[in-house]
Amino acid sequence: MQSTPPPTWLWRPYLIVFLSSACIMVLELVAARILAPFVGVSLYTWTSIIGVVLAGISLGNYLGGRLADRRASLRLLGSIFLLAGLLSLSALTVEWADRTLPGLPLVGQILMLTLALFFLPCLALGMISPLVAKLAVTDLAQTGATVGKLYAAGTAGSIAGTFLTGFVLISWLGTHTIIWGVAAILIFLGGLFIAGGRPRAAALLLIGLIGGSLAAGQLGWLQGPCLRETNYFCIKVHDREMEDHTVRVLVLDRLVHSYSSLDDPTRLVYGYEQIYADLTAYRAQEDAHLSALFIGGGGYTFPRYMEAVYPGSELDVIEIDPGVTQVAYDLLGLQRDTTIRSFNEDARQFLARAPQTRYDLILGDAFNDFSVPYHLTTHEFNQQMKAWLAPDGFYMINMIDNARGDFLRATIHTLRQSFAHVYVTPAIAGWQQSVRSTFVLIAGDHPLDQARLRGAQAETLLARRLLSPAEVDELLAGGRVALLTDRYAPVDQMLAPAFRELAPPTD
Repeated sequence: MQSTPPPTWLWRPYLIVFLSSACIMVLELVAARILAPFVGVSLYTWTSIIGVVLAGISLGNYLGGRLADRRASLRLLGSIFLLAGLLSLSALTVEWADRTLPGLPLVGQILMLTLALFFLPCLALGMISPLVAKLAVTDLAQTGATVGKLYAAGTAGSIAGTFLTGFVLISWLGTHTIIWGVAAILIFLGGLFIAGGRPRAAALLLIGLIGGSLAAGQLGWLQGPCLRETNYFCIKVHDREMEDHTVRVLVLDRLVHSYSSLDDPTRLVYGYEQIYADLTAYRAQEDAHLSALFIGGGGYTFPRYMEAVYPGSELDVIEIDPGVTQVAYDLLGLQRDTTIRSFNEDARQFLARAPQTRYDLILGDAFNDFSVPYHLTTHEFNQQMKAWLAPDGFYMINMIDNARGDFLRATIHTLRQSFAHVYVTPAIAGWQQSVRSTFVLIAGDHPLDQARLRGAQAETLLARRLLSPAEVDELLAGGRVALLTDRYAPVDQMLAPAFRELAPPTD
């Protein structure tokens, strides 16, 4: 015997499935941005999100089917919508959940956070389609056509939710407001179904949700941890005292990306920046008028340094996120009349053009913690980049790994396919025993003048930390060596050992 839904204006099965499927995809895409300030964005983040969302949908489909056979009704459908809306709000507790969950290694923390915040909402939303199918099939002869249309409507909703969230909502509203909006829609639909679509009940529910949303905004519940959310990063900025000096800290997702002194652009905090400065000074001994291309702008700390120390130099920055560039202007000391030029696009797109100039220095700083844009690590990228480098120029790149890391060895080996000389400089002491270290790799077709480097600059960090060729060969002999190409660049897997051992930051 087939269940027949009440003859109400509210019963639009295809629209219902469309909306519930769209909400699932909105939650799935927003999940990455919600988690990013706490665990970053990597292959492991997306693996956890996709797996948890699918697990929730799968179990929801099963439970929804069992319920549909026993007591399918519009009121039950409304109760599940209401439950899904309330459970969706759990994503807003991410800061509390991150503090409460046990201090696991980062991969475990990613999975646990994803489970805690998104499994139950997706389970509830997964229960909706079987219930709607049960109520929608009133003629067994039309079962296939009805179920096919429901599947099509659900898929269309997923597509709409994906495009709307990725292209519009995140940069327009921010993740916390999106989560609140999804919850409000689900609660509103749930209330309508429970009330049988009565106009007065609908009006009261709508007024209540609008009032609650306004109150939530006033109380700051819709304000996430980000100063600004873009399509690429959760951007945060705060001040910090370091060595009796106030510096401004730029945080992209979970990583402190730069320290900027607003009144002294020559102040460098990171070890890799000091190594960059040492090689820049070495190169400037031949000609103080330099040209430099920066792959990744971040806080614009080193471009500002070069602008101050080497006035008149040609300085170009490729920064994929225009939001980061705007924050550098607004809060990080980048002057409106700066001579630094910014190009807001992907570095591969920029470098794919015919070279317009040949740079003395190309400096790579686009790697965000363990979230590495693999297409900037490959042999094909190196060849593109080398076409923009002067014959006696140097390419510098900073990267994170450990002394036994596959990624470090692969990057060195891949650079050697394009450049005659590749040098390795650890940014910290004790790097051999460290779980994670920052390394600066220097590549060029002209060798470094070791006598000049260790003579005139004997006290520099570069001169002290530069590994000898024998030390580099020993490092490469420590494990497998792979060539990174556009077809083969398993960067996340190569970083996995250090990634698994790393505990989430407490600051």
